[in-house]
Amino acid sequence: MDYLEFKISCAEEFREILMAELSDIGFDSFLETDSGIDAYILRDDFDRQSFDTLISQYKEPASLRIDEGELEKKNWNEEWEKNYDPISVDDLVYVRASFHEPADGFQHEILINPKMSFGTGHHATTYLMLKHQGELSEEHQGKRVLDVGSGTGILAIMAHLLGASEIEAFDIDEWSVENGNENFSLNGLSIRMGHGTIREIKPSGSFDIILANINKNILLDEIEIYASLMASGGKLLLSGFYDSDVKDLREAAEKLGLSFSKSSVKDDWAAIIFKKP
Repeated sequence: MDYLEFKISCAEEFREILMAELSDIGFDSFLETDSGIDAYILRDDFDRQSFDTLISQYKEPASLRIDEGELEKKNWNEEWEKNYDPISVDDLVYVRASFHEPADGFQHEILINPKMSFGTGHHATTYLMLKHQGELSEEHQGKRVLDVGSGTGILAIMAHLLGASEIEAFDIDEWSVENGNENFSLNGLSIRMGHGTIREIKPSGSFDIILANINKNILLDEIEIYASLMASGGKLLLSGFYDSDVKDLREAAEKLGLSFSKSSVKDDWAAIIFKKP
């Protein structure tokens, strides 16, 4: 499958906004650069009209300049090796690629060779989800965890490191499933990532922790399913939206009987923890 590549130069304050907007029209991978972002989408998923409409809204206020091109699958690892740096979440976890050296002083280490998949820890939403998982470290031990829209598999891997006894993960993107399974193997997980939406996968039973780092619209559409899959006393960790969206997600969750535990914010992106009574 061929990807289209858009090298977008923009004002610094518009980077996160553009990534969110582009995600909503099918872009599934991003790379932050010195001048802006590189954005990627499968050729078959690209809608020129939606793209042009979006770009016209931000062209002047964000000072946009765009170069379009193609990126074959075989070139992606080389691009990541040029641009991907390790990251850390406090002393909880050090996230690195296999071509980086290990580091001391962290409770855990995760190996991620990201390819085209979203969720390397660099984006604020992934960072916040990892941080919230760390805050619930004891609640992972011996528990069932569901990772919705798993991407690189980083959150499922974190759940494994925190002692989860059973983990189910899936994603709608074939790239993510392929990459996630490679990352699971790198980190000693025997599970395999499923391919499809939550309605297609149909997870069974109840889960003590559900992780979903997607986007606001999908979360609102699927939150009733998440609530139905939560065990009594279970936790729901959400991210992939802005701080301004917390109110809408909180209202939707509370209508389903979930109670708000806390929210965190980083670079205007937010994450929420809900609990099922």
